[in-house]
Amino acid sequence: MKKYILLALAILFVAVYLFPLYWMYVTALKPSSEIFQFPPTFWPQDPQFDVADVWTRLQMDRFLTNSLIIAVGTSAIIVAVGTGCAYALARVRSVWMDIALFAILMMQVLPSSLMITPIFVAFSQVGLLEYPRLAVILAQAAKSLPLYIVLCRTAFMQVPRELEEAALVDGNSRIGAFFGVAIPLARNGILVTSVLIFLHAFGEYVYSRSLIGERALQPATVGLQSFMGPNTSDWSGVMTYSAIYVTPILIIFVLLQRRIVSGLTAGALK
Repeated sequence: MKKYILLALAILFVAVYLFPLYWMYVTALKPSSEIFQFPPTFWPQDPQFDVADVWTRLQMDRFLTNSLIIAVGTSAIIVAVGTGCAYALARVRSVWMDIALFAILMMQVLPSSLMITPIFVAFSQVGLLEYPRLAVILAQAAKSLPLYIVLCRTAFMQVPRELEEAALVDGNSRIGAFFGVAIPLARNGILVTSVLIFLHAFGEYVYSRSLIGERALQPATVGLQSFMGPNTSDWSGVMTYSAIYVTPILIIFVLLQRRIVSGLTAGALK
């Protein structure tokens, strides 16, 4: 009996958590007159499919391309820089490494809204604002790098040291053991963390809103404001735009959810 009560509570919590997502898709299918109808309808009486209209009218391909460029660039920089740092923090044990890890965790708690002013001033002085997408990529990479390092460090800690020592005895260098033994065995954790970083960068807003002024270079999160006006808002268009934007992210998450869960819980029992 207790099992069924817990199951019912779990279903209830999941339903409450996913209700905003359901409401977004339902509202995207409603005509404007039905959106503000009272009592509200939980299923559209006359479904409208404005996906093609919103896609062409708002030029969503341009916004999504910009989001993809920012996400890919951010992920590439973080993986290239953070993998070696995570490996070093997992293998070298000392007081200084603990201090370095603490400093990395402290960097993670700083909000983007707090960092945007000094970043804007620094980028302006070095001329990076002339390349706004590159500026956003660097700012977002600096923001997400601590999270990647902390999660990948856990993945490298699961790799037995004895395997690397055996590779060194066989004549491999430390770098050879890193690329030939450590990275292949920790690839699941690296892959999962990279996907999380990619999805996080794909939805980045604060830096893009502040550093990118040209509309043709703005990502999808900033382009959503096209539907918001001072006196009126196209809520049907907003929800359709959001549904188009969110659906690929949900598909990626569903396809990789087993790997994501196993990667995040790896090392929890060690």
